[in-house]
Amino acid sequence: MNTFPRITPRRVKVGLVAGGLGAYWPQFPDLLPQLQRSAERVSERMRGFDAEIVDVGFISDAQEGAQAAEKLRAAGCDLIVGFLTTYMTATMLVPIAQRSGAPVLLINLQPTESMDHATFDTGQWLAYCGACPLPEMANAFTRCGIPFRSVSGYLEDERAWERIGRWIRAAGVRAALRHGRHGLMGHLYPGMLDVATDLTLVSANFGGHVEVLEFDDLRVRTEKVSDAETRERVELAREVFELAESVNEEDLAWAARVSVGLDRLVADFALDSLAYYHRGLDGEIHERLGAGMILGASLLTARGIPAAGEYELRTSLAMLIMDRLGGGGSFTELQALDFARGHVEMGHDGPAHLAISSHRPLLRGLGVYHGKRGWGVSVEFDVKRGPVTAFGLRQARDGGYGFVVSEGEVVAGPLLQIGNTTSRVDFGCDPGEWTDAWSASGISHHWALGTGHRLADLRAVADLLGAEVTHVRP
Repeated sequence: MNTFPRITPRRVKVGLVAGGLGAYWPQFPDLLPQLQRSAERVSERMRGFDAEIVDVGFISDAQEGAQAAEKLRAAGCDLIVGFLTTYMTATMLVPIAQRSGAPVLLINLQPTESMDHATFDTGQWLAYCGACPLPEMANAFTRCGIPFRSVSGYLEDERAWERIGRWIRAAGVRAALRHGRHGLMGHLYPGMLDVATDLTLVSANFGGHVEVLEFDDLRVRTEKVSDAETRERVELAREVFELAESVNEEDLAWAARVSVGLDRLVADFALDSLAYYHRGLDGEIHERLGAGMILGASLLTARGIPAAGEYELRTSLAMLIMDRLGGGGSFTELQALDFARGHVEMGHDGPAHLAISSHRPLLRGLGVYHGKRGWGVSVEFDVKRGPVTAFGLRQARDGGYGFVVSEGEVVAGPLLQIGNTTSRVDFGCDPGEWTDAWSASGISHHWALGTGHRLADLRAVADLLGAEVTHVRP
């Protein structure tokens, strides 16, 4: 949202090392300068990604590889990229992978699409020989128990660079999870067994920290919000949202006050995401806080700090993953199936990712939140027309997290006007069959809905996290 600028996420740190077999240099004097030029070009292209590049230069033997390994270990990289410029031995790269503790990407990018076979001598051929050591590296890494992935192509091969960019984006998501601070405020919605999360499993699967919060942490901050700050937030709401006639000015002012308090809570605890729920009773302060969260949670989500209701920690994490991949990611559940049109209707009352709305989002005043205590303003919108991805985290019986992914398209059609985020999604098959397959995956009843087809990116993220991917498709 231009009126509510996004946070600046932590930049992914990528270690880069290029190398070749030093025995070649005295034999073919022109070879090393050519390979170093290729390495400089790779470094230049890498800096074009939104990443911090730690380039330790060109290595020619195992001793130089050990020195590079120590530099990259000390740098604390999120991804190590090894550029195979020509043949090189596994002893040059294995220590780098072992000591860094970061995922490894091997790239083999020859100078051009094809050699000039009629004129090339041995030295010129060796510049195209980066594919030769790739099986050796793969064998050695496998025997050493080091996961790896590779991209082969040529220096200006945009298909290869798209794949390299995908791994860098995936490493950025992994880093966001490993360094993330995830708020969990309130208590479980009564009876939702699928939502219940063992907090230790978050650290076990993704790393990061879960900050357990009380609604009183929000209460004390909301009490300190001034009338002037509340009026300013009301004006922001009027700028960002269209207001329905049902919006009560008192309810809007309360939601604005809670929104400012929520911003302070997020800042004070340095949160990257938040999941929350509190039932409350008879209009007391905690019930009013819980009911007043939707405006502030939606504004936070639009800034890149996803907030999910109903204590849905795994979904707030899924929203964070989708957001960092550029797809937004809005809090979502099944609403209905339209067999006449072949659509699955999905959305949720509560927080929405305003940046992916198909139009100016609406604030609607509600006399009651269905299934919850309280009343106030809620966000109504639908996701932009076009490709979308439904994405959620499943927890297996052994405690491992898996990705559940399905690609579809948001299409036009009638929408509910009840203060919910509602989208019609065409998954290219019978909506009942899709719903059965989606449910059979083990997904909880909430997930993130984001723009674009993100399966390839999510597969890369899952690879780096060691998570299984369940692709639900027609």
